[in-house]
Amino acid sequence: MSEISGDKLRGHLEAMILSSLEDGEAHGLEILRRLDDAGCGLLRLKEGSLYPALYRLEAAGAVKATWEEDSQGRRGARRRLYRLTPKGKRQLHRGREEFASFVRVVGGILGAPA
Repeated sequence: MSEISGDKLRGHLEAMILSSLEDGEAHGLEILRRLDDAGCGLLRLKEGSLYPALYRLEAAGAVKATWEEDSQGRRGARRRLYRLTPKGKRQLHRGREEFASFVRVVGGILGAPA
């Protein structure tokens, strides 16, 4: 299977980010890792796409971001941690319903097995 990137992700990125946060809060690079793991290494998502989506989700109230208290023994700057809000859970549920509908319609058009 070929890599999944760019236009193929458009419209689904925010729901995928919300889904990655169901397992608990995470910083941006951890979200990328979770998505990469879930996508079996075929998902090619760049930080330049992730962070604007996180900022949109935060502005919409779907995620809450806080700065970690300290670097927890590692070197480097503090990280921004994102967690799913109740509004984000509702948005994720809607995103899953919309995706399932999309798959049914496009699959039907393409003659994909159900």
